[in-house]
Amino acid sequence: MVSRTHFAFDATWRVAAPPGDLFAALAAVEDYPRWWPQVVGVQRLSDEHGMATIRSRLPVSLRLVLSRAVQDEARGVLRVDIAGDLVGFAAFTVVPEDGGGARADYRQEVRVAARHLRLGALLAPRLLRANHEHMMRAGETGLQRLLG
Repeated sequence: MVSRTHFAFDATWRVAAPPGDLFAALAAVEDYPRWWPQVVGVQRLSDEHGMATIRSRLPVSLRLVLSRAVQDEARGVLRVDIAGDLVGFAAFTVVPEDGGGARADYRQEVRVAARHLRLGALLAPRLLRANHEHMMRAGETGLQRLLG
């Protein structure tokens, strides 16, 4: 945790699929609800922007405006800027794994922007972190099923 309302999250996902397939799946944000249970909806706003609705174990939904910042398949880098209930960025870096398959290293840095969510961030940061970890595990499992 960076501060009481600023969070940094890291995760590593591994799949038994070529890096290009993993990159393509992660780049197709509008398809996330098919394989990532906590991404309950994605609406395309333009070629570069979309609205995502996220809901995990906590009784609150996040509405996030995602703006494509980087989509570089040659370097394996995907990054979106985040606005809405959270403000910051999220990024995946896709690399081949020794012995086959691919790995996606995830980094998210956000600030809780929505007033109604700040109290939870201030009072229960460990709960928010555990909720995020649950969401990321479910995302990895869904992606493994999709690509496996």
